[in-house]
Order: sequence, then C-alpha cells, then structure tokens
Amino acid sequence: MQKRIDSPIPTLFDAMEHDGFAFVTADVMQPLLQASGELSDWNAFTASWSQLGPDPYLAATGRQRRRRHATYAATAHGKVELAPHQPHYQSLQYNRLQGDIERWFEPVEPDVANGASLRTILAFCNGFFSSLAPGIATWHVEVHQFRIEASSTEAGEPTPEGSHRDGVDFVLVLLIDRHNIASGTTTIHAPDGKPLGDFTLTHPFDSALIHDPRVFHGVTPVTPLVAGEPAHRDVLVVTFHAKP
Repeated sequence: MQKRIDSPIPTLFDAMEHDGFAFVTADVMQPLLQASGELSDWNAFTASWSQLGPDPYLAATGRQRRRRHATYAATAHGKVELAPHQPHYQSLQYNRLQGDIERWFEPVEPDVANGASLRTILAFCNGFFSSLAPGIATWHVEVHQFRIEASSTEAGEPTPEGSHRDGVDFVLVLLIDRHNIASGTTTIHAPDGKPLGDFTLTHPFDSALIHDPRVFHGVTPVTPLVAGEPAHRDVLVVTFHAKP
C-alpha cells in the first residue's frame, strides 16, 4: 500500500491523526518548506553529506553508515536554538543494537547547523508538529545527517536495528539524494506487526512524517544498480520529543 499526499497541510494533519504517518512527495514538501523560510544554501547543504564521519558504534552490521548529529531546543511555534553538542541516547527498548549507551557523533558543521535550509526545515517541523500536539510547550530536537553506502559485496542498511520506534514524539525523514541504488523502501507497521504501508523516497524532498508512539518504521537494505560504482542514500532525520 503506497500512501500519497497530494494536498497541503490539512490533508497531512488528517493522515497523521488517522494513520500515524504520511508519505509526502517532493512536489508537495518543497513548497511547504519554502513557505516556512529560505532554501538559499540548498546546494551547500546537500554537498555537506560528502563530509560525514563514520558511525563508530555499529559492530557486525551497518558499517556503511556515515553521520553527523546536532541538538536543538525549540519553543512551540517559536524559536529553535542550537544547543551545545551532546550525545545521542536511546534505551534498549527502542534500539536493541546500540541502546543504553551515550553515542557521540561528529557535530553537524556550523554552516549547516545554522544555515538557511536546515533552519527552514526545523521551522516547518516546529509549526507542523506543534500543531499536532498543542499541549506541548517546548521540544528537544535532534538532527541526524545519514549517508548509507552500498557495494557489490555488501548491501547498505539504513535501519540495521530493523523495524523500530525512535522513542520520540514525531519524526521527519527527508530524502537528500540517492545515487546508483535500488530499494531503500520505507515500511510502516502497527505495534502488533501488521503492515500499514510502504513507499520509497525517490526524489530529493520526498519525505516521511511519522507519529513515533503509534507506528514502527524501517527501511529495506540498498544495493548498487551498477556494480563497482559509488552507491549511497542520503537522508536528513529530524526528531521532536516533548521536554519534561
């Protein structure tokens, strides 16, 4: 089942409230972002994915993952401020491979963390997620730049932990680029394992919006279309979690 959103915010609200997720195509998402701010540094923003460091915490699987990380504090419908660099933490309940440890990743580069494109994406998320949860006054926000690499001998694993929840309130997954890869299909499941939908982020700005407490999500491994040539999937993941 592929869920396509062809109209703006009210339909997205309905999809999130009814299904717990929405697939947003680039032709819808890009104008929504532009209504929230500028994307004037988009080329430099996307180029920064070539400067990601390796993920040192993956052992037997997923060594093809590169990433950077940043944390923000947000006031609902208000300011989103960059916070001091800090570790990413998930409990074993939400991450059976790397749970219950503080994971330190290289920080998002300052020009990216404070740049127009990321600020615009965060402004959209703040407005959209705050409208879905009007009782939340402040948010803990995390930003993850991911590059998943694949080779002819080893598939790239966007979610080596399998279908999972992140332990937050809301998630945005925004496709930045995919080069010479097949698959990478996002799957959505109910907590009891029932499939709820699947879709593939194919074009830059294609996005998934997820209400994390309600549904599980995962991404199938990616493989090269042409063996021996570079192959990668680049995404930005933004999570919003209510501050206590």
